[in-house]
Amino acid sequence: MLCDSNILIYAADPQDACCAAFAEREDAAIASVSRIEVLGFPGFGSLSEDHRMRLREVVTSMVEMPLDEDVILRAITLCQQRRMSLADAVIAATALAHDVPLVTRNVDDFKHIAGLKLVNPFEVS
Repeated sequence: MLCDSNILIYAADPQDACCAAFAEREDAAIASVSRIEVLGFPGFGSLSEDHRMRLREVVTSMVEMPLDEDVILRAITLCQQRRMSLADAVIAATALAHDVPLVTRNVDDFKHIAGLKLVNPFEVS
């Protein structure tokens, strides 16, 4: 399964009750753009050292799926089909290229993509 950036952010929260279970799974992975989103946002430096460490640990503990030619071509197609952020297109394209479900809280950002399997951990019973 591929974890969206928001799942990594929730999983790094010590109070998290549901996302860490997904991020800690053996088959959990991230798209390369998720590492950039989670560790590269402008406010990262203003977080506490403990919070930055937890975010780094979550991100580096997971397999990172590369931004290869197949992912790039799928992301281009997704962007041509409907307006969406580049990061969302790359994340969705990565899940499609590897035929894995995307775990995200932001299901509405992706539900229009044919063939993309979505899992919202906040709705899983």
